[in-house]
Order: sequence, then C-alpha cells, then structure tokens
Amino acid sequence: MPRVAVAQDAAEATAAETTVDGAEAADAAVTETAGSYTPMAPTEGKGMPVQGGITFQDQFSANGDYALWMHNSILLPVITIISLFVLGLLLWVVARYRRGANPTPSKTTHNTLIEVVWTLVPVLILVGIAVPSISLLAKQYETPPEDAVTVKAIGYQWYWGYEYPDNGGFEIISNMLDEADALASGEPPQLAVDNRLVLPANTPIRLQTTAADVIHSFAVPSLWFKLDAVPGRLNEKMLVIDEPGVYYGQCSELCGARHGYMPIAVEALPRDQWEAWVRQQPGGTVGGDEGSDQPAFEPAELEVPDSVLPDAPTAGPPPTEDTSPTT
Repeated sequence: MPRVAVAQDAAEATAAETTVDGAEAADAAVTETAGSYTPMAPTEGKGMPVQGGITFQDQFSANGDYALWMHNSILLPVITIISLFVLGLLLWVVARYRRGANPTPSKTTHNTLIEVVWTLVPVLILVGIAVPSISLLAKQYETPPEDAVTVKAIGYQWYWGYEYPDNGGFEIISNMLDEADALASGEPPQLAVDNRLVLPANTPIRLQTTAADVIHSFAVPSLWFKLDAVPGRLNEKMLVIDEPGVYYGQCSELCGARHGYMPIAVEALPRDQWEAWVRQQPGGTVGGDEGSDQPAFEPAELEVPDSVLPDAPTAGPPPTEDTSPTT
C-alpha cells in the first residue's frame, strides 16, 4: 500500500508538471502569435506612383473605382471628341476662308440655327457630366455607419499623428524614413515612414482630420481619398479599403519648408490581424475585450507643434541640398 501511494503521488506530480508545462507552452504560443506583427512588404506598382505613369494610380476603394470609370469612360472621351472637333473646325475655317480662297468676306452677322446648336449642345454635355459627378460627390460624403472604426489623423509640422479613439485612444507618430532606410526595407524613398497608419481592410472607417499648427491635407491617391486637416476644425469622411496592402500618399497642402517630407503610408490588414495589432499597442483595446466598456475616451489637447520650439529635434531644419534625397 505505501508503494502504491508513493507511485500515485508521483503520477499526480508528473501530470501536474505536464499540465503546467502545457499551459506555459500555450501562453508562449499566444505571446509569440501576438508579437508576430511585422510591417507588410509593399507590392511594386500597387498603392504607389510608377515610373513613367501618365494617368491615375490603380484604385482600391469603391469610390476610386467609380471615379476612375467616370474619368476613362466619360470625361476623357468627351474631352477628346471636343478637342478634335474644335481642331478640325479651326483647320477647315483656315482653309475655306483664307484670303486666297475667299477674296470677298461674308457679311453674315446672324444665324439662328448655329446659335441654337452651340447653346444647346454644351448644355447637354454639361448635364451629362453633372449626373455622375454629383453621384460621385454624394458617395464621397456618405455618413459612416455607427460601427465604423474611428481614426483621427493629426497634421504637425512636419509629420503625422494617428489617434485611435475607439480603441483605447493611443496615438502613433509617423515620420519619413531616411532614403537609405527606405531602400533597405524595399520601399519607395520619400514615401516610406517609420510607423504606418494601420487600418482594417473591407471595414468602414471614419477617418477624421485636424491639425496642430497650419493647414495640412491628408491624401492617398490610390484610395481616392483627400481631406484637409485644419487647425481647430474636425473634418471626416468614410473610407473603405478593398483589399490588404500598403498605400502611399503625401500631404497635399503647402505647409512649410519641409512640406515635401511629410508622407503618408497606410497599411491595410485583414480585420483579425488588425485587431491583434491594436491589442499590441499601449492601452489598445478592441470592442468585446475585457475592460473595453470603459467611459468614452476624451481626446487630449493637440500636441504643441515642435516647429515652434527652438532646436526641435522632430521638425528639424529646413531641407538643404545635403539633406534632400538623391532619388
């Protein structure tokens, strides 16, 4: 009996030790999974300008697809037809009514048919263009649904801050990478940043913009998104990114000496991966997490812009030939 008891105790101890080891392994696996985020590698030609490009970038939002269709199927044909017609009419007038072929000029001063035609045709053309234009304008300012993810882009001289008020209120500061660092990471110079704006794909996003100092403009061409960031004002539009990827943009408002060094990099992740990324941020929460039913986040006052401080390390001196990228 004593031997049986000893053996039983040993078996229980072994089982308990195995359980503890299994729990530790599971915790380690969870920790490893949670910490497995690495910035997504960009796709060449996707969400960025291309060498020799003469038209719009490929679009990755519903509004962008509609706008690109409108440009290619309506505006461009109308512009081409009108330009060719006017050119042909001009050449015909030059040939038909030159002095050698028409020594006695006509004294006609009124033609009812021509005046009616050149009045009605432009009106009809403008109406045809106005219908899809108004539709596109309405689509761009649709009200985001209540469950949309709210993200605030704050413009500073000369960098961006991204705040997540629905997910704990943490803020990401984004500065342009040096040319060497950008090339080393396989990203386009003057567009790559150290911390991207990470958003969920296929999810309505309430993107708000404001500024701490001067007027900036948050613009990402491949998402057909552009919205001014005005000090003391909160602007917002809805954004839905069709698929995961990295999309680049820049500040589109002349905001000072380093205006050209204020890029935007948006990284769209599948919703589950984005939620995992949020949970890794200091204080980051996702709806349904324990403790997420906390009082509504109250945004802090805008950061004092570094540009007004002497010897500010973030703003830096105005660009020179030595600091400007070479490519």
